[in-house]
Amino acid sequence: MRKSTMIIPALVVVIAALLSSVFVVDEREKALVLQFGQIKAVKTEPGLSFKIPLIQEVVRYDARILSLDTQEIEVTPADDRRLVVDAFARYRINDVVQFRQAVGVGGIPAAESRLDAILKAQVREVLGSDQVTSDTILSADRAVLMTRIRDQARELALPLGVEVVDVRLKQTNLPAQNLEATFSRMRAEREREAADEIARGKEAAQRVRAQADRTVVELVSEARKSAEIIRGEADAERNRIFAEAFGQDREFFEFYRSLAAYDRSFGADNTTLVIPPDSEFFDYFSTIAPER
Repeated sequence: MRKSTMIIPALVVVIAALLSSVFVVDEREKALVLQFGQIKAVKTEPGLSFKIPLIQEVVRYDARILSLDTQEIEVTPADDRRLVVDAFARYRINDVVQFRQAVGVGGIPAAESRLDAILKAQVREVLGSDQVTSDTILSADRAVLMTRIRDQARELALPLGVEVVDVRLKQTNLPAQNLEATFSRMRAEREREAADEIARGKEAAQRVRAQADRTVVELVSEARKSAEIIRGEADAERNRIFAEAFGQDREFFEFYRSLAAYDRSFGADNTTLVIPPDSEFFDYFSTIAPER
């Protein structure tokens, strides 16, 4: 009875020791086996591994590609037009031993703090160089700038045991204090362009209007000229006909003209003529035809 009582606790201790000596490395992570702070083993392959209970401990690090968002960085390109840049980086731990030696117990937070400082420095250095203007940063050419930032940051991050995979500029804006001035300048520029367009439109309209007025004057003048020519030809034809009629029967022509004069004189109502009765105007009112 006494032996069984001693065996059970011993088995419990042995089982606990065995369980505490076994650990599993996931395929998404890398692990270090530490003994009193010293690295004793590196586990980069997934699977079951062992350590000495109570003496050794396991520190795990994420083996996947991680993301780091930097705070907004203010840069001044070659054209002195200040910009606020929002960048982010993709990185991974490629050497866990070097990573542990570089950051110690701080782990990933400590590494990201140092990596953030490296990225900010490289962003300012590349975007603030004499060869880079704000137009370059805001254009499609900034892909070349991002590659330069990534390469330089990768070189500086190697002592951390970290590989910088990629660096991207998410947003590039003007500082808040410059936005209103920039918008005012853009508004003034657009208003100037609008005024120029309106002036050019008025000038074009004036030319069209002047051309139309000139065309109207020319058409009216030509029409009047044609009308005068036709009127003159008609008057000439009328005079010719009168002349022919007068030549054929002079007495009848005079009689016709007198009737026409009577018609014009007495055509209106209440017509009053004040002339002597023996006037030639009334020759054809007498019963005796005038002698010629």
